Amino acid sequence: MEPTKIVARFLNGETIKGYTQNFFPDKPSFHITPVDQTVSIGPVEVQIKDLKGIFFVRDFLGNRTYKEQKTLPNGAKITGRKVEVPFKDKEVMVGSVLGYDPKRTGFFLFPSDPHSNNLKIFVVSRAVSKVNYLYL
Repeated sequence: MEPTKIVARFLNGETIKGYTQNFFPDKPSFHITPVDQTVSIGPVEVQIKDLKGIFFVRDFLGNRTYKEQKTLPNGAKITGRKVEVPFKDKEVMVGSVLGYDPKRTGFFLFPSDPHSNNLKIFVVSRAVSKVNYLYL
């Protein structure tokens, strides 16, 4: 499996940027090889239950000044259902989901902003207040 560039955001506010080769949405844990290690300690095991989400990113730098669009650009086509996801920490993301079941560990959210640094996010269900379906 090819290494995937991710940012793991924890419920406690911590963040780890790195690569994973063994994340599966139905497994309770996976490993990240951090990119900002001063000493190479190898992969770190991460428990899904401790996370807010796993952000699959274009690059690790991102752009702190960029404001993500919370609406779909005119003429944009989406796959799945459009949703608004308010997190318990008050962050709100908008995008689409192919399937959502609050009883599952999490779900994939595809951001509505095509210029977002996030390609997709595995949102951990326990980090979310609720999922609101949006109608176009």
